[in-house]
Amino acid sequence: MNTTKYDYLIVGAGLFGATFARLATDAGWKCLVIDRRQHIGGNLWCDNIDGINVHHYGAHIFHTSNPEVWAFVNRYVEFNRYTNSPIAVAPNGNAYNLPFNMNTFRQMWGCITPAEAEAKLTQQRSKAKAMLAGRQPENLEEQALSLIGEDIYTQLIKEYTEKQWGRKCTELPASIIKRLPVRMVYDNNYFNDSWQGIPIGGYNPLIEKLLEGSDVMLETDFFDKREQLSAMANRILYTGPIDQFFDYEHGQLEYRTVRFETEQLPTPNYQGNAVVNYTSASVPYTRIIEHKHFEAFGEAINAIPTTVISREYPQEWTPELEPYYPINNEHNNQLFAKYKAQADKLSPKVIFGGRLANYAYYDMAPTIEQALALFKRIHNDGE
Repeated sequence: MNTTKYDYLIVGAGLFGATFARLATDAGWKCLVIDRRQHIGGNLWCDNIDGINVHHYGAHIFHTSNPEVWAFVNRYVEFNRYTNSPIAVAPNGNAYNLPFNMNTFRQMWGCITPAEAEAKLTQQRSKAKAMLAGRQPENLEEQALSLIGEDIYTQLIKEYTEKQWGRKCTELPASIIKRLPVRMVYDNNYFNDSWQGIPIGGYNPLIEKLLEGSDVMLETDFFDKREQLSAMANRILYTGPIDQFFDYEHGQLEYRTVRFETEQLPTPNYQGNAVVNYTSASVPYTRIIEHKHFEAFGEAINAIPTTVISREYPQEWTPELEPYYPINNEHNNQLFAKYKAQADKLSPKVIFGGRLANYAYYDMAPTIEQALALFKRIHNDGE
């Protein structure tokens, strides 16, 4: 094995690790980036199937209102004009626009004006208010009913959420949906951010640019050669599961995960939209992603005669599966706090960063924000 002395061993070639590697390399530090997978990019990795960039680990849509983050990613790749506007097919068989906006209210109740929609929402919420009789919502169901009312909850939230989490809404904490976005405009744009889009050519070119100048070793598990790899660098940036780093000393953190069923179909356009949710419990998957729509618009959809779809099946996580969504209940939060206290004692020799090391779910822009902030802190402190 290469015995070169590195400034940083970066465990994980996902977005956090790759962003830090770019910043560190530009600052003159030498980085070794390792990953247990066969590819770089972590969950951003895209497969190319007959000219279609397929988001292998689920849909990733870049969006941000942070000008520093937007400027950073645009140094390396150009973004297209994709706007996330999902559709939800409900148990009643009808299709509704998301997020909840005037199109949704027109489809649900026939409302045309914001005043009509507001009156209907007030009527629906009043039933939940009477049910609660002055007390605070105690579970997700009560919280949702108080925020949006029975009709939308029943058709668009209840069964979808129970599929997603594998638990009844009455068993889930109210904190999961502290608020629900309600827009009194005809706007199907899911995000409120200033910028959004998909890198032209997929996410692989972005990660490749971020890792230029670093040494990269794939199919390399940190825990198989921990001592040997650690000795190769002055410091370690660890982006993997925090409980695994400490050999599960306090117990194992819990997650929900997703299984993808990907299929190439002999049609240029299967569902007419990138994201279609299925909220009914009778449909085993939560949504279908048609990857072509992330990068082809209008008549360009027909340029490739086939398409690729991915069905997403949420399921309970086991250690051999990819951890996606942390289960932030009291038990897991207390467990993470113990690991976090141990991690803090190892700084600055070992630094922890990214979603798995922080037991949190991050979108891409916040992931980059945190990598930028970490680098600035280290650089400014002269560490």
